[in-house]
Amino acid sequence: MAALEEEFTLSTGVLGAGPEGFLGVEQSDKADQFLVTDSGRTVVLYKVSDQKPLGSWSVKQGQTITCPAVCNFQTGEYIVVHDHKVLRIWNHEDVNLDKVFKATLSAEVHRIHSVQRTEPLVLFRRGAARGLEALLTEPQQNIEAVIPDEEVIRWSEFFMVFKQPVLIFITEKHGNYFAYVRLCKSHSLSKYTLLFGKEEKSVKPNFTARVDGKFISLVSLSSDGCIYETLIPIYSSDTEKSQRLVRALMLKAIVSAGARNGTAITILDQDHIAVLGPPLPTTKECLSIWNIKFQTLQTSKELPQGTSGQLWYHGEILFMLHGKCLTVIPYKCEVSSLAGALGKLKPTQESGTHPMPHFVNWETCSGYELGSYSAEQSKTPRRKKIETNLQPEVPGSKQLLSIIKKDSEKHIEVELRKFLAKSTPDFHTIIGDIVAGLLGRCKAEPSFYPRNCLMQLIQTHVLSYSLCPGLMEIALEHKDVQMLQLCLQQFPDIPESTTCACLKLFLSDTIHDEKKEMEEPAEIVQNGFSPEDSSCSKDGQQLNKKPKDTAKETVSFPVTSCPVAPKRAALLNAVLHSAYSETFLLPHLKDIPAKHITLFLQYLYFLYLKCSGDAAMTLPGVSPPTLSQIMDWICLLLDANFTVVLMIPEAKRLILNLYKFVKSQISVYSELNKIEVSFRELQKLNQDKSNRGLYSIEVLELF
Repeated sequence: MAALEEEFTLSTGVLGAGPEGFLGVEQSDKADQFLVTDSGRTVVLYKVSDQKPLGSWSVKQGQTITCPAVCNFQTGEYIVVHDHKVLRIWNHEDVNLDKVFKATLSAEVHRIHSVQRTEPLVLFRRGAARGLEALLTEPQQNIEAVIPDEEVIRWSEFFMVFKQPVLIFITEKHGNYFAYVRLCKSHSLSKYTLLFGKEEKSVKPNFTARVDGKFISLVSLSSDGCIYETLIPIYSSDTEKSQRLVRALMLKAIVSAGARNGTAITILDQDHIAVLGPPLPTTKECLSIWNIKFQTLQTSKELPQGTSGQLWYHGEILFMLHGKCLTVIPYKCEVSSLAGALGKLKPTQESGTHPMPHFVNWETCSGYELGSYSAEQSKTPRRKKIETNLQPEVPGSKQLLSIIKKDSEKHIEVELRKFLAKSTPDFHTIIGDIVAGLLGRCKAEPSFYPRNCLMQLIQTHVLSYSLCPGLMEIALEHKDVQMLQLCLQQFPDIPESTTCACLKLFLSDTIHDEKKEMEEPAEIVQNGFSPEDSSCSKDGQQLNKKPKDTAKETVSFPVTSCPVAPKRAALLNAVLHSAYSETFLLPHLKDIPAKHITLFLQYLYFLYLKCSGDAAMTLPGVSPPTLSQIMDWICLLLDANFTVVLMIPEAKRLILNLYKFVKSQISVYSELNKIEVSFRELQKLNQDKSNRGLYSIEVLELF
């Protein structure tokens, strides 16, 4: 599931969005602080949680900022380029950009990329790249041309892949597109020809990308309104030749074809993508989030004031230009499952709320060298001392996944409890991986069954059957009825075959001391029957004491005590609440043994008498079955097993009782229908008040 939260606008008193919008929005070294660069002369540092600027810096009149300002995460300094070649570096305490560190470069800069725990990377217009430190040792060093003169860089991105800095940039030449992948440590460069459609010759596509194993998944929004994916190898076997890559359709016609303005895309995680543009069939611009795994629209928000087609994503926040204002829209993307994609995942119970989301550090490597000059060479005087021996912190989720592979059940349980107690931004995305790791070890080691851990994970209300189909399979193998009951209560997308497997187990599994439970009061059982007001045997006795039906034909229905103990009743109630399709459920019901079908029918008959005896009464328990659910399951069982049930002597009396009871109900409803006709006539008479005075006595005869 995904949701867009309430939007708010950042103060724009010090910013001016030009005709092309803003140059960029980049993360600062603080979690909720961002650098916003307009298309003119100004850079503003915003604290989003307070919705106010913390600082503003401008270049002199006549100068123009030509690429977005970024933060050097190693030093906390800010970097910007104006007039294509002049690089400025300053601190938060600096006031005047004209007085901060300045370096004039020998070639024009396209973009500066900066990510956590790495040295910033400077990408030049002709495709060359340098690490910031290596560049500052000799700002006027010769910068080679990597791409031909006619090629223009349209888009670029920077990733960390297995501690290897990887740069990708897309160029365009006469409507043809090329992808360049540079491995910064090995200095290797691979070129690929992107085979797009003919429509891209006139309209430039939008790009976004993410790392997918040993590939970069390049996603593009085409002018035909479709989203395509191109898998680009990170490690090429042949760097000399330009290899040709074909794109594949990812999402079909999600934006109005031919929408040239106001369109943008960005990948939020491995299963979700944000799309900015007018969706079909409307022409109004809107922001939407799509589940690319299940091809479903998760949420959308209309943008009546229009947009420039710029969309930035950091952590769990989207930035965009709405009208002439910079708008912030927090969002949430939960773990991807079929239930969540279809909007049927039950809401998550969160322990608390947070005014601002946290941000995930996806880059976990130390510094590196770029270019022909080493970062270990002498630094310029203005440089601050950079921390040495900076070791990346391994996220708690990775530590937990490592523990799951080899440690004892008790240790895993303790570490899992610690992890679940933390409020981490990647909580929802990691739960599926944790369950997969536990189930994988269960299959590899039959003696390994971390029951307590699995129960904790189910109770997070994040899981569904489609996310972890092996979970209920493992529980069935171990006959863990409590876990199965919890799954039936939590998962909205359980297949009918699994539901029937649970029912078969509940009816056949021996409940310890069941006879004793049926004779003595028991502790309150969730979704079962409490001892104070609902001991199954007491319910049966109370039903016997109720007055008999006073219809024309008086029928007696012998009622004994509840045929199952409270614990088993709680399990069966969980089955009654499960979702199903009659077509798919009936074949599996035929596989249940006849004696178990009879027991289940007896229990359903008991529940039916209990509910029908007092229509306003609800059965005890947190979520007892309704009369409609009881009737539906009686019909299903009889439809699937009627011939078999008729052949069982023990079921004969039950069938007769059901027949008599249904016959009696038909008689009651028949009498009610007659009364309804009389009341309808009374209503007609009551409507005619024209001849009545202030006071009258009327006699109405009913026949």
